[in-house]
Amino acid sequence: MASTNSASNPILCASFNQDNSCFVIGTKDGFRIFNLSTGRLLYERVIGAFVIVEMLFSSSLLAIVGAGEQASLSPRRLCLFNTETGTALRELNFLTSILAVRVNRKRLIVVLQGKTFIYDINSLVILDTIDTVPNSKGLCAFSPSLDGCFLALPASTTKGSVLVYNVMDLHSHCEIDAHRSPLAAIVFSSNGMYIATASEHGTIIRVHSVSDATKSYSFRRGTYPSTVFSLSFGPSIGLPDILVATSSSGSVHAFFLGLAIDQRSRRSSTLLGSMIPDSVGDALDAAHHHVLHNAVASGVKSNAVIRKVDKASDMPTSESTPCRATISIITYNGYFLEYVLNINHRNESSWSLDREFNLLTAISEGESNSS
Repeated sequence: MASTNSASNPILCASFNQDNSCFVIGTKDGFRIFNLSTGRLLYERVIGAFVIVEMLFSSSLLAIVGAGEQASLSPRRLCLFNTETGTALRELNFLTSILAVRVNRKRLIVVLQGKTFIYDINSLVILDTIDTVPNSKGLCAFSPSLDGCFLALPASTTKGSVLVYNVMDLHSHCEIDAHRSPLAAIVFSSNGMYIATASEHGTIIRVHSVSDATKSYSFRRGTYPSTVFSLSFGPSIGLPDILVATSSSGSVHAFFLGLAIDQRSRRSSTLLGSMIPDSVGDALDAAHHHVLHNAVASGVKSNAVIRKVDKASDMPTSESTPCRATISIITYNGYFLEYVLNINHRNESSWSLDREFNLLTAISEGESNSS
């Protein structure tokens, strides 16, 4: 795939649902929903350009926002759309363009440039309005977990501070000073216990514990600046094992948090190691960092998730790989790719491209069967 200018990319938005069972893309013609594990096209609607399409788990409810290329698809109008009936359930209109939307089973989040609205998703009653710093990119993160249901927003335009807000109890939880330069990417772990951030500089990725706002890990992505497009934690009920990042360099980076814990323990047992702060040691130690160069076209925006993580205890006893991660990537020039990362007992990594297909030419089973 050749490098493509972002302005000419056919995909306008792409997102995975909350349990990573499906993903959806918005294009200049409409939107398409795919099953993540099979790659099968589940639903398609050709009604115009969309810049935001968000799913609510695997339900028939979508939150969609048009690109404004036609009057009925204003970027200031949020439509809650039912894919089963093909009709709009409700519409919400705003004074300025909607920059991001997030949903879970209790809350609907709408991000504008200077305000963020929190709704009860069932009644659509406004529960709270947060005045924010100018957020022209609509940067935010939202935890789907109702036990740790947090929203993260930029708290500064000059440095990488994060406001963490409890959307169930409707109060500010904490503010985290994560970076010296403004934020470029934020993500929560699925349980809401951890938050990962990257700044516009893009060389360091940090992980904080949400409960006490303490810095848990710092990972060096690279030496040269790069725009981090996406961050994703692996699925976990506790501390996630893996954090994945994609960037404008075209590389995919995998950081192993569990390995960082083991290295901290060994490092603290030495005199010099005990004098080095954990966050500094983590950033300097590359043993828990595995990278695949040229995984996607450089300069093309991408969105990645860790679809699953298999450990030695989950695999056959003859398996020599203690950890295997399946990483799914959507590129905005129209492709889906899935890589498998294997880590052996010597912490050596191998990457393999398991699946690749064009998102724009895929057809549904019904269409293929009828042809």
